This record gives sequence, C-alpha cells and structure tokens, in this order.
Amino acid sequence: MARGPEAAVQVWVDGQLFQAERALLEEHCGFFRGLFRSGMREARSAEVRLGALSAAGFGTALRVLRGERPALAAPDELLQAVECAAFLQAPALARFLEHSLTSDNCALLCDAAAAFGLPDVLRSAALFIRDGAGELAAGLALPEARAYVAAQRPSSYVAVSTHTPAPGFLEDASRTLCYLDEEEDAWRTLAALPLEASTLLAGVATLGNKLYIVGGVRGPSKEVVAASFCYDPDGGTWRQFAGPHQPRYDTALAGFDGLLYAVGGEFQRTPMSSVERYDPAAGHWSFVADLPQPAAGVPCAQARGRLFACLWRPADTTAVVEYAAGADAWLPVAELRRPQSYGHCMVAHRDSLYVVRNGPSDDFLHCAIDCLNLATGQWTALPGQFVNSKGALFTAVVRADHVYTVNRMATLLYAIEAGTWRLLREKAGFPRPGSLQTFLLRLPPGAPGPLASSTPEL
Repeated sequence: MARGPEAAVQVWVDGQLFQAERALLEEHCGFFRGLFRSGMREARSAEVRLGALSAAGFGTALRVLRGERPALAAPDELLQAVECAAFLQAPALARFLEHSLTSDNCALLCDAAAAFGLPDVLRSAALFIRDGAGELAAGLALPEARAYVAAQRPSSYVAVSTHTPAPGFLEDASRTLCYLDEEEDAWRTLAALPLEASTLLAGVATLGNKLYIVGGVRGPSKEVVAASFCYDPDGGTWRQFAGPHQPRYDTALAGFDGLLYAVGGEFQRTPMSSVERYDPAAGHWSFVADLPQPAAGVPCAQARGRLFACLWRPADTTAVVEYAAGADAWLPVAELRRPQSYGHCMVAHRDSLYVVRNGPSDDFLHCAIDCLNLATGQWTALPGQFVNSKGALFTAVVRADHVYTVNRMATLLYAIEAGTWRLLREKAGFPRPGSLQTFLLRLPPGAPGPLASSTPEL
C-alpha cells in the first residue's frame, strides 16, 4: 500500500540512515512524540538526525517497535538498547529488555538501568538477582545498583491445598496459605483463607505480587463459587471482587501484562472454550478470543513476555498456542505427539517451554518432560523420568534458574542447566494432604509465621 509523504521519516544515527514510520515512532517513543508535536521546523521535516545514539542500538529499537524479538547476547548490544530505551523514552523497548533478563545478563542490565534511569528495568533486574544464586549480585559494578538490589525482597515458594468453603460456625484451621521457610526447612502459615473462598477446582494466580483466587466449587453438584478473592501480602489482607461473567471452574488463571486471564474451564460439567480478562485497575471482566477448542485445567506459562497455553487433544497430541493480545487471537505455535493418560502442566524458562506429563499409558508414578525451544520451534525430550511419589512435578514453579516442586514427601529443587533439570536439593514436604496449587510471592519482613502442622487444632 502506498504511503503518503507524512507516513515515513528518515533518521540519521551515527552516520547511518534508517527509514522509519512516523506514526510508529510517535506512538512508542516519547522523544519523537514531543519532537513531532513541538511545532518546530524539525517537526515538519522528513529527516531527523540523532547524534547521541549508536546506529546498532537504534536499529534494535526499530525492530522491537515493529514487533520483532531480536536476540541480544553481546554486552554492547544490551547497553546500546538500554541507552536507546532511555533516550527515546520507549516503554516497549524497556519491556523487551525486562523480558530478556537471564542470569547471564541481569547484573549488566541492572547496572545499565541504574545509570540511564530506567526504573522498570532496574526493578525487574534487581528482583531477578534477588531470586537467583548469591553470586549474581557479585557481578554488579555500581554502588547504587548494589544498594537497590539489597533493598528488594526475594520471592517465597507458597502453596495452598484443596479446600471448599467453610461453614460460618466452623472455621477450619487448615484452610491456610503456607510458605516454605528455606532456612529452617519448614512450611509456615502465611494467612487463613476467607470462609467463602474455595480452592477446589479454582483458578489461582499471582499478579503484581498479589494472589488471586477465581472460581472454585462447593458440594457434589459442583456449584460455582461466584465471588473471587485477592490477597495482598504487604497488608496481610483479603479483598473480594466479582467473578467472571461466565461461571466457570477448573479454569486456568494467568496474570499477564497487568491483567488476569481466566482460560477455559467447565460449567455444569461441560468444558468451555471461552476466555475472560480482568482488569484490576478498572475492576471489570471482559471476554476475549476463545480458545481453539473447549478445555479445562489448561496449563499456561509465560516466556519472554508472551502468554502460552497447552492443549491436549485426542490421539495423543499436545498443542501449544499463544495469545496475541494485539490481534486478540490464539495462534498455533507447535504440536507434539506423545502418549498421555490424565495430567500435564507447563513451565517456562528463558526461550523454552517445558511440558510435563504423566506416562506412559496409565503409569501415574512417572513424569516425562518435553522441551519446546521457542526460537527454533524444535522439541527435545529431557533425559530420564521423574517419579511423582518423590516430587509432584504437576505443581512445578520456576524461580530464576530453579524449578520448585512439592508433595507430602518432599519439596525438590531442580537446577535448569543446558536444557536439562538437575536435582539440586531436597526440602521438607508439604504437611497436609490434597492437591496443591503453588506460586511465588514476595513476603514482607517480620516474624515468621507459625509452623504449618499436619493436623492443625481447631
């Protein structure tokens, strides 16, 4: 399609010429938005000269603004991108850098963000360092970056077992959120669940360091709990809010890009394909694009700022799809033929999605793991199998370069190294029966909670 004379602008950076869409620059860059709306002669010119940036960094910025995901491995590439994000005032490029954090580049990005004044990148890098191995902080060069990292709270591994709403006259002391005290190797009580809340077949997710519980059922008829609940660990308080427009249970709940997504689920024992999105700031739900098929208990994971769901289809096919928010569509990513009988989950690390399933056949004591590399689109099977009786991998959670899993016998930590999972250490198992939902929260400092006993007193 032909473009008008105002649609494009020539940008000279460090002696190199770039052709860029004026509307794209104005939409995503505060620098260009101010320039084009300033009324100065440069605002009407078809040519702009930027002398303060590197050509490579500006090229990276353009690619990101156009929807590409360039691989930035070299330190110079990362530093130039940080400089461009700060100078151009480009939030999309800053978010891209946040999603590019790894244990290899987190110290560099933290220092650079502190130097160039990118607060969101600085915070994300600092939190990544706090959640990673202790030596990550040793790579920091700037005193202000070291001080900022030291002031952040690490995330804690939190779990909640299956509970239905408690009668008002009988409060069950086992209806609690619990967290793993890794130093003392013990599970401790964090907070009691609201009496009306159900974690049976509920969607559970975190967003903005708050815990959300949506759906859930009560009674043998699977009556859906209409209310939803939000827990804020900083204040130790619960807030009730409205549930989705479509009552649903066994829904997957995902916190993504500042919003909650209730993906699929069941109602009246019928799987659904509908998906709803909740905006915590506005306080309302809205429907978005349906899944490609009806599905309940859909595993979801986020990698590189992208939201993925894993669907199981008859004839032993696992399909990975991605939600494209801009197009409001679920797009196919990859498929895998692998026998499976009853359960699977999915976690993400760097450019990889790990799909965990039981099998083969009805052998529920073993888990097999397949890895999808998003950059190449290739599947690989992880060597060996993981025994469910030792570590219930269907509750896997990734923190930095580690995977946490738990059941009543043990909490197991795996190190993700070169695409494989290596058993790192074993901690105390969860002290109560029932299926578990696990997640990460950053808890406020203070006295540790009481031990979570296996038979709490009423």
